Amino acid sequence: MIKLNDLGFDSRFAADADDICSEGQNIARVSAVDRHAYLIRNELGEIPAELSGKFLFNVESPIDLPCVGDLVVVQYHNDGTLAIIHGLLPRRTFLRRKRAGTEVDYQMIAANIDIAFIVQSCHFDFNLARLNRYLVMAADGHVEPIIVLAKTDLISGDELLEQLAAIRDAGITTRVISLSNLTGSGFDEFRQVLLPGQTSCLLGSSGVGKTTLINNLIGRDDFVAKEVSGTGEGTHTTTRRQLIVLDNGVMFIDTPGMRELGLLAASEGISKGFEDIIELSSACRYVDCCHTGESGCAVLAAIAKGALSEERYENYLKLRKESEYHEMSYLDKRKKDRAFGRYVKTAKKNMKKWDG
Repeated sequence: MIKLNDLGFDSRFAADADDICSEGQNIARVSAVDRHAYLIRNELGEIPAELSGKFLFNVESPIDLPCVGDLVVVQYHNDGTLAIIHGLLPRRTFLRRKRAGTEVDYQMIAANIDIAFIVQSCHFDFNLARLNRYLVMAADGHVEPIIVLAKTDLISGDELLEQLAAIRDAGITTRVISLSNLTGSGFDEFRQVLLPGQTSCLLGSSGVGKTTLINNLIGRDDFVAKEVSGTGEGTHTTTRRQLIVLDNGVMFIDTPGMRELGLLAASEGISKGFEDIIELSSACRYVDCCHTGESGCAVLAAIAKGALSEERYENYLKLRKESEYHEMSYLDKRKKDRAFGRYVKTAKKNMKKWDG
């Protein structure tokens, strides 16, 4: 039988659990979220779960709601066939982005992740700008990233070397694994990274081969992977985020392809994702240098000397500006949300007084 420790609950979470859990409550892990319906995983398997009314009442933001990978405090009902979620253990790591569209708020992707595999197809999906966004997302949530260049069978060896060189020339030092779901090339290196009890998350666009990758690890087609399109690329398969526990104890979170990957208040992630530029900026004449035209700017000097590519510099400025812009809008929204929340709570208290 699987143990709670096998699901990622280790000594780092034990103290938090002791502080939060009440008598009759247990710890489980969120394995799937579909709107406001939850599946949790415990020692016996998966069961549906709901949020308690008190939990919902105290939620101030969507990021406070459970997401896939979270460890939650639950109480079982109906002979263990239903769980009520009463609390959420503090997240050790996380993956999040700005919600798609015009709404300025966070969308949680997954929590308590050890490794984020950023999957790009060598054929049509290779994109350095998007790759940088994923790397910033991982760094912002303190998750170790590994780049996976998939479908190497669709390009020549020289083309693969060019893509690897482009990644390094862009200043990206993250580990890269090149593999093919068709030929099996690179799979031994990929498997060596996977350890029992650790949780990995697969990130990438639709059709890059994430679901096929999991099927190959399992050794059977447990998850449906659609036929490739006329371009040689796959089509969208995964429709929700879900935690998958393999027979060897390795855990994966598969995610749907992301069309938008907006950043919100990700200054820490940007700093970690562009450490070369941050290191250069320490030599700037002014402490508050914006690297956009100030005299004595070490970043601009590096570009002039050819030590820093202009493309990487422009990508850094774009991501920083986007993150700061959305952060200002988000903080303004949060002030309004809190004010409205206080108004609602006061109104409810007054209604109780009048009812009495």
